Parts: sequence; C-alpha cells; structure tokens
Amino acid sequence: MELHLWLSLVVICILGALSPGPSLALVIKNTLNGGAGQGYATAISHGLGVALYAAITATGIGLLIVQSPILFAAIKYAGAAFLLYLGIKALMSKQKNMQFAHKEGAFDPSINGWRDGFLIAFLNPKLAIFFLALFSQFVEPGAGWQQKGIMTATVGLIDMLWYVVITYTISRGPILEKLKANSHIVDKVTGSFLILLAARVVLN
Repeated sequence: MELHLWLSLVVICILGALSPGPSLALVIKNTLNGGAGQGYATAISHGLGVALYAAITATGIGLLIVQSPILFAAIKYAGAAFLLYLGIKALMSKQKNMQFAHKEGAFDPSINGWRDGFLIAFLNPKLAIFFLALFSQFVEPGAGWQQKGIMTATVGLIDMLWYVVITYTISRGPILEKLKANSHIVDKVTGSFLILLAARVVLN
C-alpha cells in the first residue's frame, strides 16, 4: 500500500474516531464508574471490535451483511437493545455511584469494559457500510492479504489509541475526582443519551 494512500486512510480514521457518539459516552462512563482499568479495557476491546468489522468487510462478508436485510436488522436491533440496557443501567446506578464517589478508590465492580467496548462496536452494522465505502477507495483490484491486513490494523489501532487517550486524560487525579463527585449528573446525561441513541437506531 502506497504511503500517501495509507496517510489518507489514517486521516479519515482519526476524523471518524473523533466523532462523538455512544462509544465515547461508554468509555467515559466505564472510566468514571469502573476506574482507569475498565476504561482501558473498554478502549482496547472497542478497537478490537472495530478491527474485526474491518476484517469482515475486507473479506467480503460485510457486503453480505449489508445486502441481507434480515441479518442487518438483527444486528441493528441487538445493538439498540444493548444501548438501551447500558442507558437504563446508568440511570438506575445513580445512587450507588454517589456512594462510590464518597469512597476514595472505590469503583463499581459490575462494570465490564471488555464486554461493553467490544459489543458496542460489533453490534453496529453501520460499520459494515462505513468500511465498504472506505475500503472501496483504498483497496486495489486483486489486493492481497497484506494490504487488507494493514488497513484493518490501522483502523483498529487508531480507534483503540483514541479511546486510550480519552481514558488516560479523564482518569488523571483531579479530573476523575471531580467527575466522581458529580457522578449522578454524568450518569443521568450518559444514560439519557444512550437511550435516545437506542431509540434513534430503532426508528431509522
């Protein structure tokens, strides 16, 4: 893969990662309620989920997902259900997180960053559409596994690194303590946002 094409891919992936959405809300929520470890787990597993979708698209299976209304709808509604679950869980955990906020170093043990990060990426079939459109601009006819592997790794690593940076930034000393002190507000906003996104997925 030529360097200028790879750099163009990097720029597009960075812009895509910077776009705010449910993944960002989830990383912030898991870092706040589960600690930096769960935040990093969410970031890494999300990157792996995105990379897996990129690999699926590169092998041609992504086209099958897009062209199969039943399969696309199944993944879409499963994703909406997961967003709804996360949103309701955030709203219901308000009182518990207020208690954690008053205990230094105390975090919610029910947070599972590895599961949450991967599923919120993998249960988003629109990634298949995105990668089909993206890869069609960069994958040359007859491209081998090396080029597809480079593209898949680039997509996953950029996504992962962005959310690792987010986790690192908000988990530093006073920032995390301020967020924990206002965890009831963060949970209310995050939970409402995730529920609205779930409704949007279903209605679109």
